[in-house]
Amino acid sequence: MTQDIQARGEALVAAALAGDAKTARRHTDFFVLGHHVDEGIPYWERAVAAGDAFSHYTLARYRKIRGDRPAAEALYRAVADRNADCAYGLGVLLKENGDPEAAEWFRRGWEQGRSLNCKIELGKLLAAEGRLDEAPKFLMSDIDLGDIAVFRWVKLFESIREDFDRVAADLDAAEAAADGDAAAEALRPLFDLEKHFRDYPGLTTEAAGYYRRASALSASARVDHAVFLTETAGDASWPEARLLLVQAHEEGYEGAAYALGVLHEQRGDLGDAEHWYALAAADGHPPAQWNLGLLCKRQRRFEEAERWFREVGEDDEDVVAQLDRIAAIREGGTTAPGKDLRRLPGLRERAEAGDVHASYAYGKILGDWAGAADRHLVRWIEPAALAGDPEAAYDLAELYGSLRKPVLRDHWYWQAAEAGHHGACNEMGWLSEYHKDYQEAERWYVRAADDGSPLNAMLAGRLKAQRGAYAEAEPFLRLAWEQGGDSSYGTEAAGYYGLVLHRLGRLAEAVEPLRTAAARWDDDVRTRYSPDDFVVLARMADPDEELAAVEAALAG
Repeated sequence: MTQDIQARGEALVAAALAGDAKTARRHTDFFVLGHHVDEGIPYWERAVAAGDAFSHYTLARYRKIRGDRPAAEALYRAVADRNADCAYGLGVLLKENGDPEAAEWFRRGWEQGRSLNCKIELGKLLAAEGRLDEAPKFLMSDIDLGDIAVFRWVKLFESIREDFDRVAADLDAAEAAADGDAAAEALRPLFDLEKHFRDYPGLTTEAAGYYRRASALSASARVDHAVFLTETAGDASWPEARLLLVQAHEEGYEGAAYALGVLHEQRGDLGDAEHWYALAAADGHPPAQWNLGLLCKRQRRFEEAERWFREVGEDDEDVVAQLDRIAAIREGGTTAPGKDLRRLPGLRERAEAGDVHASYAYGKILGDWAGAADRHLVRWIEPAALAGDPEAAYDLAELYGSLRKPVLRDHWYWQAAEAGHHGACNEMGWLSEYHKDYQEAERWYVRAADDGSPLNAMLAGRLKAQRGAYAEAEPFLRLAWEQGGDSSYGTEAAGYYGLVLHRLGRLAEAVEPLRTAAARWDDDVRTRYSPDDFVVLARMADPDEELAAVEAALAG
């Protein structure tokens, strides 16, 4: 294999030097499809120096996957003006960075290289700017046979346009009749569109206009409008959102006080949250009574918590469970510092004075035990991450993941993993494996397995076994087999451990793990992988086949 790799690599470089793009790409495919990325990199670097465009694209892709985005950008830029793949790759990278220059590269990729991916991205950018009428028309212009991929986006944008038009028509009717209930009802299609507002922020301008019209007629619509603002417009919208809710409350809408409690709690403003929950709870609002009970329990104000839980209903199963937990906490005595909401005022004071460790502790308690929303926690967690705390870096990555900001998520996972955080190493392994960069994934999983986790040991051992490094895989898989128990990854560990023992000639030892794996493989393992991912399926062990070979060898 080493000689084959060398021969292929030199042929790739020779083709690049000769300007034979087709042959160079064929040899690149050998490295990519054979998952020999490490071995391919030095040859791609030489082919890049010779000017081969597809080598630029391939090397840029792996630089990006492995965390070096500046190097990836430089590689894409070098040939993006003459290569549609690199124009697309550069456009995606810039779009992920929030750089408006992305549109220019998508345009070049479409106009100069007829890249359908670039055309689709341009259509999506039009929609993201709120130009819903233009996006489908552009996508449907100048299409060729086989351009079926555009229709998914055309259908989406046309359906959003139809929903907006329906909302507008229903609001026209509600305004003509001065009907507040009808105005609030007219907003309902917008609730289903909220999942698109993050990807297409320009849509929020039109949607905000509809919420504003309905708010003029309906107190309940004011609550919906306020929630919409907090979800789409960031902290700058909070004064307006709060004012809408206070107005709805003053007009007698019973849900407004509860909504104020929820939004204050999400922001970490627990004193204000309690105030508004108490107003709603006093009016018999069960969700407010429940939330107030939880808030008091977390502050160890147990008598108040019990009273509010009982207001919900003493026969309620969830209430009974909460009362039992309070009794158990009382019997157990002290509260762990990481769960004690009474620490919050002091921690916040220290955090605002610049103590990054206090800021991190404050954010953790807010998020884990005080009901704060992830978007309000970043400001508290980030200082410690920037100061080099790997736990804070990992938690910040988790926050960005929930906020659907994958570039920032992966950046902080990488920072935490480089600092030795085993969970972050696992995440980096998963990310590399997702991109079929199995060599990089193996390295990350090996580092993750330093924590002694049987799951991480299985992941590292599985990839070693799949590349034929059976002796290296054996200790990882033995640990996972011995400690994995009845878990689904325990079944997977059994299958690969049996395979490794078979290949190492330890036939008698292979029988038990292979029998265990064969009995549960379809239920525990195959169901966890996509049936359409043929690369993964081709690499997967077959315990039945391994067991049959082992038993035949033993019988012989």
